[in-house]
Parts: sequence; C-alpha cells; structure tokens
Amino acid sequence: MFKTSSKTTVGIIYAILGILLFSAKAVLVKLAYGYSIDHLTLLLFRMVFALPFYVVIAYKYKNSKSDTISTKDYLWLFLFGFLGYYLASLFDFIGLQYIKAGLERIILFIYPTIVVLLSWLFFKKKLSTQQSLAIFITYVGVLITFWDEIGLEGTSVYKGAFLIFLSAITYASYLVGSGWLIPKFGVLRFTANAMIVSTFCVVIHFLIQGDYAIFSYPKKVYFISAVMAIFCTLIPSFLVSSAIEKLGANTFSIFGSLGPVSTIVLAFVFLEERISLIQVVGMLIVIGGVSIISKKKEK
Repeated sequence: MFKTSSKTTVGIIYAILGILLFSAKAVLVKLAYGYSIDHLTLLLFRMVFALPFYVVIAYKYKNSKSDTISTKDYLWLFLFGFLGYYLASLFDFIGLQYIKAGLERIILFIYPTIVVLLSWLFFKKKLSTQQSLAIFITYVGVLITFWDEIGLEGTSVYKGAFLIFLSAITYASYLVGSGWLIPKFGVLRFTANAMIVSTFCVVIHFLIQGDYAIFSYPKKVYFISAVMAIFCTLIPSFLVSSAIEKLGANTFSIFGSLGPVSTIVLAFVFLEERISLIQVVGMLIVIGGVSIISKKKEK
C-alpha cells in the first residue's frame, strides 16, 4: 500500500511539473520574438538544441522490439513525425506572432475534441450525445475567449487563431494516426525518432527559406531557445510519459486543465498580458468541455 501511494505521489508531481513546463513554451516564444527573431530560426534553435539528447535516446533503444518493426513502420513514423512535431510546431510558432500566449494555449487545449471528431470521421467510432455536447461547449468557450481578443488585437487575431487551430488539428492527427504504431517502438524510442524526423524537416525548411543569420542574435535568444528545448520540450516529454505510466491516462487527464491556467498566469507575470473576466469564463468553459471529452474517451 505504501509503495502504491508513493508511486501515485511521484506520478502527480511528474504530471504537474510536466504540464507546467510544457505550458511555459508559449511564453518563451513570445519573449524571444521581442528580439526580432523569425519563427523559422527560433524553431530551428529549439529543435537543434534538443536533438543531441533525442539521438542518444534513439540509439540507446534502437534494438528494442526491432523484430516487430518493418520498413513500412518507419515510413509511417516519418509521416507522423512530420505531422505531429514539425507541422504542428511550425503552425504554432507562426500563430504566436499574432496572438497572445494565453489564447494560444486555450485553442491548443481543444485537441482532444479534434481527436474524437477525427476518430468519428475516419474510423467510424460512435459519437455519443455527451461527447457532442462537450464539443459544442468547448468551442463556445473558445469563441468567447476569442471574441474578447478581437476588439483589443484587431484582425490579426483571426490569422493567429487559425494557425493555432491548424496546429491543434495536425497534433490531433498525429495522436489518432500513431496510436497503433507507438506500442511497436515503445514510447521513448518512438518519441525520440519522431523528434529527429521533425528536426530534419525543420533543417531542410530552414536551408530552403531561412535567412542563415543564425549567429547574429543577442545571447538572450540562444539562452531562451536552450531553455525552451531542454525545459519545455525534452524534460516535460519524459515527465508526462512517466506520469501517464504511473497514474494512467485517465487520472493524468485531470491535471491537463493546469496547462491553460498556468500559461495565462505566466503570460500575465512575464509578458504583462491582461486577464479579463470574459477570458476566465471562456477558459473555464473550455476546460469543462475538454474534461468531459477526456473522461468519456478514456471510458
């Protein structure tokens, strides 16, 4: 009993730390943009700084479950790495140029509803009345929060929100599509290889379109990028994986609502982003809708 309780406590700590660290990413991106860096170069820094660690992990686990993995599986892994870590991150970084960090996190938080919709659309999984109502509630909350921002930020909010929504769609597509593939590789090996694929895609993109001025930025830009890579990408990815292993996905989902809350608080402290009553109401509605979806999905 003591061991079980200790395992649960550790899992809760990992879950909270992982979510808080992940949530800080948007704030760091906005801070970096204050030094006139473009989204592609910043994304390159984030991926390249984290790459050595993922290479080590991929190499360490390269022989695990190798007898069940085919060339076709690696092609699928490349596709999901392209979708879930390259495209989703690219849309996210571009979108953050136009909207606040708090709104970005609220829009991204709806990805479980997109997972349910994609599963219904492509895999014919039944969509219950409760799920439909939860999805409706979630998007009402997003619209309330979004509408509050339009009057303050102007029409650029539309572009930013659309790009963040695309990020949520591509990440949800990655989750729906890769679910059957992850058990073949194992969580650590799959994540590490998908991140390597994503880094490769970012590097190719940068070589084609980048400005190559990677050594001309202030030192704070490289520091922010390194912190983002290690503390908002690498470490939380393992904390969350470990938390899910110790708590189970259903229990872990309870802590998911900390993401939007922590981002809004961090953005208020470090970016001086305003927090309105309408924002808070919209955020709570979104959290409620996503919580219903997550619980129903796990059942």
